[in-house]
Amino acid sequence: MRTRTILGFVVILALAGMKTECLHADQAEDEAAIRQSTKTYVEAFNKQDAKTVASLWSTVAVYSNPETGEEVVGREAIEQQLKGIFQNSKETKLEVTVESVRFVSPSVAVEEGTARVLRPGAEPDVTVYSAVHIKSEGRWLLDRMTEESEPVFRSNYQHLKELEWMIGTWVDQDEQSTIVTTSKWTKNQNFISRTFAVSVEGESDLAGVQLIGWDPVSQRIRSWVFDSDGGFGTATWKKKDNSWVINATATLPDGRKATAIRTITLVDDNTITWQVSGRELDGEILPNIEPIKLTRNQDSE
Repeated sequence: MRTRTILGFVVILALAGMKTECLHADQAEDEAAIRQSTKTYVEAFNKQDAKTVASLWSTVAVYSNPETGEEVVGREAIEQQLKGIFQNSKETKLEVTVESVRFVSPSVAVEEGTARVLRPGAEPDVTVYSAVHIKSEGRWLLDRMTEESEPVFRSNYQHLKELEWMIGTWVDQDEQSTIVTTSKWTKNQNFISRTFAVSVEGESDLAGVQLIGWDPVSQRIRSWVFDSDGGFGTATWKKKDNSWVINATATLPDGRKATAIRTITLVDDNTITWQVSGRELDGEILPNIEPIKLTRNQDSE
C-alpha cells in the first residue's frame, strides 16, 4: 500500500494557508487552534510519530483510499496503518499547501488543498484533498477526508523533448546537390521550427519551413510544412526504437494529393539517415527513395 493511503496529513490546515474572510472572533480563535494542530501534525508525521498523528483524528474518523476504495475507520485503525507505513518508509516526508478553509458551522470546518509526500530518489506523490474537521473533545479533530491524485500536466516541451537531438543544422552534400536543414526551438519551446533548402549544381531548387508540435486533441506529435513551390502538408510522428516514423500527406501546387512514409534514424549524435517509402501520388504508387545520410554541421552549434 502506498504511503499516501493514510494522508491524514493532508487534512492539516495550512502552514501557509489562506485566511477565511470575515471570520467572527470565535472562528478566528478556532482557525488559530487548527493551524497549531497543523504544525503539530506535520512535525509528528515527519518524526514518524504515529500515535501523535492519529490523536489528531476523531475516534470515529473515516479515511477513504482513492486507489483501492478501502476505508480506514477510527483513530486506532489509522494509528496502526501509520505504523505500517512508517515501518516501510523510514525517510518519507510530508508537505501540505492549503488552498481554502471554510467554516460551515461553529463546529464544522472544510479544508481543501494539496499534499506532497517526498521520498529520496523518487518523484513527489502529489494529491488534492478535501477534509472535514469537527470540534469535539474540546478541540478540532479530523473527521472525514478524501483525496485523489493531482492531474499530471506535461508541457509541449516535455512531449517534444525526445526530438531535441534535431536542434541544429544538418547537411547532405555531393557533387551535384546539397540539402541543408536547420531546426530550432520557437519561443517558450512549444514548437520546433525547421527550415530546409535543396540546391542542385549551386542553384536553389526548393526551400520551405516546417513546424513540429504536440497535438493535445489527438495526443501525438504532428508537423505542418509549406514549400517554396506552393505545396503544403501535414504529418504525424511516432518513435520506434532509435527511429522516427513520419506518416505524411501533402497537397501539391496543382492540387494533386501525395502520401509518403518518411523514416529518420539516429545513427549517432551527429549522423542521421532519412528514407522515404510508401509513396503515392493521386493513387499511383511511386518508387521508394533510398536513404540519404545527413551530418550535423558543428559550426552551427
